[in-house]
Amino acid sequence: MEDLTLYAIPAFVVLIVLEAALDRRRRAEGAAPRRATRGYELRDTAASLTMGAVNRIIIVAAHAITVGTYFWLYRHRVFTLGAAWWVWVLLFFVEDFTYYCFHRASHEVRFLWAAHENHHSSERYNLSTALRQSWTTPFTELLFYWPLPIVGFHPTMLLTQKAISLLYQFWIHTELIERLGPAERLLNTPSHHRVHHGTNLEYLDRNHGGILIVWDRLFGTFEPERARVRYGLTKPLGSFRPLTIAFHEWAALVRDVRRARTWRARLGYVLAPPGWSPDGSTLTARQLRAAEQLAADAA
Repeated sequence: MEDLTLYAIPAFVVLIVLEAALDRRRRAEGAAPRRATRGYELRDTAASLTMGAVNRIIIVAAHAITVGTYFWLYRHRVFTLGAAWWVWVLLFFVEDFTYYCFHRASHEVRFLWAAHENHHSSERYNLSTALRQSWTTPFTELLFYWPLPIVGFHPTMLLTQKAISLLYQFWIHTELIERLGPAERLLNTPSHHRVHHGTNLEYLDRNHGGILIVWDRLFGTFEPERARVRYGLTKPLGSFRPLTIAFHEWAALVRDVRRARTWRARLGYVLAPPGWSPDGSTLTARQLRAAEQLAADAA
């Protein structure tokens, strides 16, 4: 089956152009939103579009393997769920929860973070940032989605729902939309996802939801947008080169593993959260928050 997101590419381009024009017009008229937006920068946007284009090429190239794997697993399914309306509803929630687990793990397991981290590397936040997609997550996501066809969800339905989730997440990459009232309780919104892209300590590893934000509220990873968001990485990348964006964290992971002196340390660098170190010389987001809380309690 075809990748449905390919049909949305013209709409992505048009919306990016419109957002850039609207942001520029608001700046010229002095009518910017309450939040001071960072707008677009040519090199940053070009890098994001290149990352997205290569991501699509990789997905198309690996499509036969991915679809073949899902259909092979489906042949060994436990249930035959069919395609009734209630199965689509069930799949919506199951796929969204699966995405939450995959996305959260991609922030809390170092080798998964190496695949995902490039999506966070831009210091701007606009619709082009949504297209700054990884060249390696098409492979790591299989670690989380394989149970769905075994349970009994048809691969065509699964791939369709995954495409719907990805399409939904495009529009939330914007600073031009403020909060959306009651929808903020249920849905992942631009406000919630701005938090997710923040390097502020309170925003690290928060708001992992795809379409729904309820999983974050249920499992303690929700954080509302309060302070102005600082976008990018805790250690700025400082490069617009797509190869650097795509592989610099993989290279850093390999360096850490090679210099580790014990197998425990090697496994820690691969499987522990980003920032973990055997001697505590670098800290994870959880450790940094705990240290800040201790300092606040002692003050």
